[in-house]
Amino acid sequence: MNNKQIIGYGLLNAVGAAVYIWLIALLLSNAGSALGPINGPLGATAFLLVFVISAAVMGIVIFGRPVLWYVSGRKEEAVHLLAATIVFLIIIAAVVFAALVYCV
Repeated sequence: MNNKQIIGYGLLNAVGAAVYIWLIALLLSNAGSALGPINGPLGATAFLLVFVISAAVMGIVIFGRPVLWYVSGRKEEAVHLLAATIVFLIIIAAVVFAALVYCV
């Protein structure tokens, strides 16, 4: 696999992660108005369940393909894919923070 394809997979992983994060943020920011105030252990349990499920999903999105490639012997490609994904996530985070600073 050439570097262009690996970079494409990295971009796809990062954009997929960013969209998923945005959807979870949308869910959490609107949960209070949709469900009303949630106090006590049930609200904390719901939040922690969403948090743990999100961590599992992000683990699969970010590390799934690189781990499969690494185990199948494509170690250099796996490391490059992981690096590309992280670089694109950093770029997306920089754009989001810039938007927060300059647009809000």
